[in-house]
Amino acid sequence: MPTRYAIIGSGMMGQEHIRNIALLPDAQVTAIADPDEGMRHAATTLAGHHGFGDVAVFDDFRALISADKADAVIVASPNETHFAVMEALLATRLPVLLEKPSATGAEAALALAAKAETREAPVWVAMEYRYMPPIARLIEEVRNGSAGAPKMLSIVEHRYPFLTKVGHWNRFSARSGGTMVEKCCHFFDLMRLITESEPVRLYASGAQDVNHRDEDHDGLRPDMIDNAFVVIDFDNGMRAALDLCMFAEGSYFQEQVSVTGDAGKVEAVVPGPARFWPGGAERVSEIIVSARSAKSPKREAVHVDEHVLRAGDHHGGTFYQHERFNRLVRTGGKPEVTLHDGARAVEMGAAAERSIRDGCVVHF
Repeated sequence: MPTRYAIIGSGMMGQEHIRNIALLPDAQVTAIADPDEGMRHAATTLAGHHGFGDVAVFDDFRALISADKADAVIVASPNETHFAVMEALLATRLPVLLEKPSATGAEAALALAAKAETREAPVWVAMEYRYMPPIARLIEEVRNGSAGAPKMLSIVEHRYPFLTKVGHWNRFSARSGGTMVEKCCHFFDLMRLITESEPVRLYASGAQDVNHRDEDHDGLRPDMIDNAFVVIDFDNGMRAALDLCMFAEGSYFQEQVSVTGDAGKVEAVVPGPARFWPGGAERVSEIIVSARSAKSPKREAVHVDEHVLRAGDHHGGTFYQHERFNRLVRTGGKPEVTLHDGARAVEMGAAAERSIRDGCVVHF
């Protein structure tokens, strides 16, 4: 029997999940919930295009949960709704894939993690960047010792501005958690994963210098940071840095991740989504391994299936994450990204927002 998926939140990310579920064998979308009629229509049309017939449609997520139409639930609703949706879902026995961030603030994210501690059904927090093939290869090389003992981690994302969303919720820190939570929890999660350590101290500098400054939404001005530097010390002695710019959509590579150790350096470079850059589909991500002794970098192209690339904006990460989550739903096991992991990433993002706002060093 195919795994039946329900989608709560059918905007850009909800529709990306539909396209990726369509690439899985023995999987189908059976229910969609969204309060916005336009998004419901777009998502059900997309589901039908991919051969998912007889999809139940709801304007309230509680009705979807009560309808018993699914074996697993994907939560892709706006950030500000995650806590309420998850409170309802935690009372069920349904496996859940919860889009990042798990909540808009650290207190709420930690509370969700505590509520789920005794729950039998798994909750997996969607951190797609972990599963991008070039990032996964970088982690493999680091674990295999290509850099020696890791000392420094650098993550650069130079990308396009925030897209337009229903209700403009992603223009406001109060509704999204702020850029450091909404966007950068991905990178803080990667930092914990790669360093295999916990943060002890953080300092950030950033501002809203370019994007959305001339927008007005019901008398409110957007307040989302569009560029920042963040430096973090970890308890194993490693240091990490994030360089974010969201008015750099002309960049050839969108992400660059590098790990430097006492024996060398491992880098991954990732192009941005093809749909935002003409010819982007031809760009190939790379892994570069540079040993101090050899002084001759080895470059390796990391190819991703064209159908997987076209299914979303996360360089294949959404599909490979879905493969693992589907296996978990069908055969059991533990989620690879827990609500605790999600909460730590939110906690780090909230700390960066505070450091930028108050000009302070934050100690964990």
